[in-house]
Amino acid sequence: MLRIAPGIALAEDEIALSFIRASGPGGQNVNKVATAVQLRFDVARSRSLPLAVRERLTRLAGRRVSSDGVLVLTAQRFRSQDQNRRDALDRLIALVRAAAQPPKARKPTRPTRASRQRRLEAKRRRGDVKRYRSGRLDFI
Repeated sequence: MLRIAPGIALAEDEIALSFIRASGPGGQNVNKVATAVQLRFDVARSRSLPLAVRERLTRLAGRRVSSDGVLVLTAQRFRSQDQNRRDALDRLIALVRAAAQPPKARKPTRPTRASRQRRLEAKRRRGDVKRYRSGRLDFI
């Protein structure tokens, strides 16, 4: 079990890790050794996550979630398979932790009296400038 947050833990059998060849520079090591890690986590069918967290995680992950609800993370920053595996798991944990935080409720606010007066004064001044440019000087 991977502990994510209080009350949230992911079962390790829900996470699938596969090893692939990394892209980019690295020469012979990149061409011969499968050090990159591709982590797959089925968000849509996860038994470990509450529904609200699953929905937020899908929204948060964006393009990394496939159409059938599988989150795919590829880690290839490091030269070793073990470091890339740890990196992929850390990124998954960070995503799930972010999704576990419920969004703050927005408190609607109203403009202050002073800000309304400033706005109206700025509009009046701007109108005066335009009238002055058009040659109508009846406001002075």
